[in-house]
Amino acid sequence: MSAAPDDRTERAPDGRKVTEVAVGVMVQPDGRYLLAQRPEGKPYEGYWEFPGGKLEPGESIEAALGRELHEELGIDVIACQLWRTLEHDYPHAYVRLFFCKVTEWRGAPLGREGQAIAWQTLPVEVAPLLPAAIPVLEWLEEEERE
Repeated sequence: MSAAPDDRTERAPDGRKVTEVAVGVMVQPDGRYLLAQRPEGKPYEGYWEFPGGKLEPGESIEAALGRELHEELGIDVIACQLWRTLEHDYPHAYVRLFFCKVTEWRGAPLGREGQAIAWQTLPVEVAPLLPAAIPVLEWLEEEERE
């Protein structure tokens, strides 16, 4: 029996499923950006990351980002744009991360899952950082120099 088009699953080089994730790089006019600490019970608990989450089947990157940032932070995304894409191989998952710059939102971000949040500039003051967050900080630093 052949799979329906919606059932096709992209595979990483090692055969694992590719998990697609929308990630928000929330940037304030003064250049600060938001990092969130991963809550208890999740892989890399206590590590700092840019907030976001998995895309649901058939969901756009923007819709997933809006849903996830509302669930995690209680905000409504008004303006965002796809910025960079990165694949990262974690022990627990192979992920394709769609980083979106979020430049306008409604509401004040709050850690609705009990997670700490922090507005940061370079160099960041929070640690440890999720491995896939490190290239994002390098990209932000490159942009500051331009």
